[in-house]
Amino acid sequence: MSNEKTILKLKLPTDPQWVKNVVESNIEEILTDHAFCEQKAASNAITLIVQNPNLSDLVQEMAELVREEMDHFKRVHDIILERGYVLGRERKDNYVNELAKFVIKGGGREAQLIDRLLFSAMIEARSCERFKVLSENINDPQLSDFYHELMISEAGHYAMFIKLAKKYAETIDVDTRWEELLNYEAQVIQNYGKSETIHG
Repeated sequence: MSNEKTILKLKLPTDPQWVKNVVESNIEEILTDHAFCEQKAASNAITLIVQNPNLSDLVQEMAELVREEMDHFKRVHDIILERGYVLGRERKDNYVNELAKFVIKGGGREAQLIDRLLFSAMIEARSCERFKVLSENINDPQLSDFYHELMISEAGHYAMFIKLAKKYAETIDVDTRWEELLNYEAQVIQNYGKSETIHG
């Protein structure tokens, strides 16, 4: 994953100092936020199934993704319990909410589906990048190993969403739309990297 910038094509990398200056001062907070990120990823996959039950390949992929994301949720929760913490309340994810503004609300079903898949791919890509930064910079061997493992998993999820977008796009140029989203995300992410949340 040393060439993750090439693979993910993110325009703006996360400053490693985010880990030292923000995350390490409040591990409990980052773990709670991470747990809910996994839960939201599972919820997003369920929504895609509900909205597109006729797309059998998508349904199969999303069903597997729900299982995997909830497994990650439980593993994060296990770490929270091991450390004597309790899962806190869900945190508002302002980054994801801002990113969602890119998604087409009107238009045809194809446009909405492709944007939802690319939106999902972007969240996975940024999560992958953040997990890489965490794994390489956090002074905590257990979490370093954990985030390295999850970085690889998120990269696979990102690739899967891009693949599905290209499979189901009939009139939309996915590469062009993805580039537009990359540029949009670069503007959004400039305001983040200051809080102890996965996307904060």
